[in-house]
Amino acid sequence: MDWPRVRSVWKRVLSLAWPVMAEQTFRTLMRTVDVVITATFNPASVVAIGLADLYARLPLRIGLGLGGGTIALSSQDTGAAAEANRDEAITQGVLLGLLLGIPFIIFGFVLGEPAIRLLGASDQVVELGSTYLAIIFATAPARHVALIAARSLQGTGDTRTPMYINVVANAMNILGSLGFGLGFAPLGLPRLGVVGVGAATAIANVFTATMLCLAIATDWSEASFAWPQDLVIAKQLVIVSAPKIAEGMASTVAEFPFNAILLGFGEPVNAGFQIGRRMYQQVTGPLSRGYNVAASVVVGQRLGEGDPGGARFEGWAVAGLGIATVGVIGLGLVFAADAFVSLFTEDPETVEFAVEFAQVYGLTATGLVVFSVLSGSLQGASETRIPFLARVTGVFVFQLGLTYLLGVVLGWEALGAYVAIAASFLWMASIVASGFHFSGWADRAAGMMAERGTDGIES
Repeated sequence: MDWPRVRSVWKRVLSLAWPVMAEQTFRTLMRTVDVVITATFNPASVVAIGLADLYARLPLRIGLGLGGGTIALSSQDTGAAAEANRDEAITQGVLLGLLLGIPFIIFGFVLGEPAIRLLGASDQVVELGSTYLAIIFATAPARHVALIAARSLQGTGDTRTPMYINVVANAMNILGSLGFGLGFAPLGLPRLGVVGVGAATAIANVFTATMLCLAIATDWSEASFAWPQDLVIAKQLVIVSAPKIAEGMASTVAEFPFNAILLGFGEPVNAGFQIGRRMYQQVTGPLSRGYNVAASVVVGQRLGEGDPGGARFEGWAVAGLGIATVGVIGLGLVFAADAFVSLFTEDPETVEFAVEFAQVYGLTATGLVVFSVLSGSLQGASETRIPFLARVTGVFVFQLGLTYLLGVVLGWEALGAYVAIAASFLWMASIVASGFHFSGWADRAAGMMAERGTDGIES
């Protein structure tokens, strides 16, 4: 092992990743605060936001998918100094995201109530969840634009500008959730409950999208907007983004029956799952996301520079860094879960299940971070089909199928879900690791770069 080279990679990765981690820490904290605030209302509010967030992940998945395609092209073209191609890819990604967000506005106002009821929720949960969903979906186009614009800038190596903007936006969101959700009489803010929590998120979405677009349109960033005219770039953006979007959509779709199964085991089980997962995401999610983005950038830029061997080495080096950090933190969560859960709820049944779900996530943190990092590496090489295969088989065969088999058919209930979640993470990690080691992603990237006229590696 070439440790000096590994340390050099880790140093660069951390310089790229820490702004993403800081940004994601605030984003995850914002969602955690929402859960804590709604938990003060009643358990139904926690379930309502949890179920509504299943649907809210649909625009999230589209934004992340298009952002994945954009960061791949942006990082490769940055490495090859092909600024014109890069700027056009960024522009096309943002415009496409804006258009694809419009149908969600209609969905939120027209189909929100039947969508929540479809999951088997009570009347109170349906009322609260559909109201929250309508507010969130009203700013779906802005959410798409914010995600794509952030990934575009990150692809150029600028991970700080998205951090600055997102940290401010998430701080606004947290304060807004506290003020509008709980009310603040000195400032004349009424207690709006779930409506206030949703409104704070909607305002933050619009602010983030506006500021990121201004950063691209002005001299603040290296990237710029350009008039779209190259259909090859548009085609490649769709080719790379489509599996990423489908991967996220499949994961989200599987969450619906999965949550319905958990609700069948009892509302405390579902609430415990929401809290346990939120705990894990709060302490490890920012690091995993930061490594995912950094891996995409370093692999993509290495390929743009004509160094596929370096890209491969750096992809594995980032995976090692993820194991050394996220894996250790996950183990710590196993022992600290009881203390964390007390911040969310005092309901005895919910506490029991929340602790156990958090411990399952902590024990399998290594598998999840390997999947996240190597998915990012493959994404930087424009290879998003392998992570798609890993995710789809993981969530449908293991998380959903195994939960149904063990939990419902064999009667294990929540224990079946614990086993299924762990198995899905280990499976997904093994698939992307095999794909990164054996598949011809470097040749694929070379062919696509040549097709759009970017000088890069030779396959």
